[in-house]
Amino acid sequence: MDLGLKGRRAIVTGGTKGIGLAIAETLAAEGCNVALCSRNTAEAEATAAALAGKGVSTLGAGVDVADGPALAAFVEKAAEQFGGLDIVVANVSALAIGSDEESWKKGFETDLLGTVRLVNAALPYLEKSDAGSIVTISSVSGREIDFASGPYGAFKAALIHYTQGLAFTLAPKKIRANSVSPGNTYFKGGVWNTIQDTNPTLFAEALALNPTGRMATPQEIANAAVFLASPAASFIYGTNLVVDGALTRGVQL
Repeated sequence: MDLGLKGRRAIVTGGTKGIGLAIAETLAAEGCNVALCSRNTAEAEATAAALAGKGVSTLGAGVDVADGPALAAFVEKAAEQFGGLDIVVANVSALAIGSDEESWKKGFETDLLGTVRLVNAALPYLEKSDAGSIVTISSVSGREIDFASGPYGAFKAALIHYTQGLAFTLAPKKIRANSVSPGNTYFKGGVWNTIQDTNPTLFAEALALNPTGRMATPQEIANAAVFLASPAASFIYGTNLVVDGALTRGVQL
């Protein structure tokens, strides 16, 4: 299937590791120009340079999405370099699972407001696109109560609600908005790799919950996100695509 991404222009936040990196790589492989950011400037620039080897225009920058002006400046720079924007993927998370007030603040500023800031900055450019698309990366923790049911789960649930609201309000402008809810996703250097090393009991319990007997790979999540972002999904508005290997049991109505 031709996803229709050749020559399109995308932004991916948190694009140097795990799911975000896989999304950026997949977009670039499909011929999409990609701007990505992370808090580590050197990693962002190196990742962008590597993606440029696929024959697309790229931009990498060190940006904390909790810094509204910095994020807006990054969006503006990407749009200027690419001549506009078609796609934004909000991928960054503070991974805040503590019950203390600081964890709630971090989750709010990064997961929720970071996404809102990205969308608000990109909207003037998406309105000029003939295939404007917003994809937010939520989590199965936003659907079910699990060990991350504190700020992480609450704000991931809020992202789903926010995204579906965007889908409805932006549909007349032909800008689509959808979310992806990954199940547990394993990659070297990721949170589940760390848990495997530091809390093998929790890792074994989490692994046992999935009837497939394994966790997702970043590429499996990226495939879903890139499809939703692409013109091939042109009539999909406001969906929450769960990619979890049958981990969750709740029925989406």
